[in-house]
Amino acid sequence: MPELQIIGAPPSNYVWVVRIACAEKRVPYRLVPAMPHTAEVDAIHPFGKIPVMRHGDITLCESRAICFYIDHAFAGPPLAPRDPVAGAEVEQWISLVNTAIDPLFVRQYLVSYFFPGTPDGQPNRAVIDTALPKMAAHFAVLDRAVANTGHLVGHSITLADINLLPILFYLEKLPESGVMLRQATNLDRYYRRHFERPSVKETTPQTPPGRSS
Repeated sequence: MPELQIIGAPPSNYVWVVRIACAEKRVPYRLVPAMPHTAEVDAIHPFGKIPVMRHGDITLCESRAICFYIDHAFAGPPLAPRDPVAGAEVEQWISLVNTAIDPLFVRQYLVSYFFPGTPDGQPNRAVIDTALPKMAAHFAVLDRAVANTGHLVGHSITLADINLLPILFYLEKLPESGVMLRQATNLDRYYRRHFERPSVKETTPQTPPGRSS
């Protein structure tokens, strides 16, 4: 059996998503630390993004495709329901997080703290202050979504939850978003319960974004 390699920077939320998926399925893998646009990444991803995956002769890019492969190529509990309705709901939430939640929470707010691009290296307050009013509405959407079952879909963890959890981890660490998370009581309870899962604990990055290991 060839070695499964997950290639990317450990603090990346999407690299972490793939690692949680492996841990939930109990799929052995080797993490190969690599930054975007390095030769190893560029050889697989046409736009140099992380994560990428190598499994023998199989190479894949994009976390959603990698997670699909992990979920279907290996034994273990399914990470997305095979029922068409529930499976579609998982895909729906992955899309919502990737196209609405991540661009605001990660690419605007979190990046303005971790990679501010300011002359003195201080947080980019202009971008942060622009993002905050929109973030409150996004927190409310997520809070309602997990209120009934403590999951985004159904009654057990799926790729929809796995795709969101790393973002919540980083939001909890910063001042404004940490307050917003605690005020969203259903979402805060969801976050803290899921972060007790071994798959999440054992894959938590030891180095925050923007710091070298």
